[in-house]
Amino acid sequence: MTTQQHREPCITMHQPWASLLIHGIKRIEGRSWPSPITGRLWIHAASKVPDAETIQAMEQFYKEIYAVDGVTDIKFPEHYPVSVLLGCVNIVGCSKLEELICWEELPQSVRLEGQTNYCWLCEEPQKLLVPFEMRGWQGVYSLDKKISTPAVRGLRPMQGPAPIKFPLPAPSNVSSLKPGAKVRSKPLEKSAHLSPSLSASIAGARAAASQFSRKVPAQSQQRQSYGSSSYRS
Repeated sequence: MTTQQHREPCITMHQPWASLLIHGIKRIEGRSWPSPITGRLWIHAASKVPDAETIQAMEQFYKEIYAVDGVTDIKFPEHYPVSVLLGCVNIVGCSKLEELICWEELPQSVRLEGQTNYCWLCEEPQKLLVPFEMRGWQGVYSLDKKISTPAVRGLRPMQGPAPIKFPLPAPSNVSSLKPGAKVRSKPLEKSAHLSPSLSASIAGARAAASQFSRKVPAQSQQRQSYGSSSYRS
């Protein structure tokens, strides 16, 4: 599916995942369903105020996975605002988890970031200079033109600790349509030795995300927010 089905598509995410995405720290948006769009996706922060334990768990997770690639200088957001439109990212594609973790062209930190069935590939985060207060909805929805038009003028690019350009498959090459599908190596988590601290941070991130997990009938999955972040999203 493409952005033709949504005018200025937007998604509501819980904090701290929403701000981590807008600040370029989070590069994979995890969901239980594939991305219905490519292109610009507006990010709205849900109304639930994140607790200190959740923020700590997610910041520790990103510290640990970035350290695998030798990246230690991470500037986390000073605040995690709620009930506001934060900015946008560019969705360049969507990969199944089993494909992502075998996609050897990607940094290990990106492959470790994948924790859900479908991984939305996010690039070019942009932050609104002044977050806009608004109400959000489940799933991907169309942002009101009265909001999106002025919001575009208030965006500024964000530089994450390790920006990425996903080496996307060539549409003309059928054998390249599934990233990692041709790789014969074992999945990263099974083939690589994970330090105790990294294993603990992954478990902590999964636990933090599980507070939003819920079972939804198959027919309604396309409207589910699956938490609103990478793991429950």
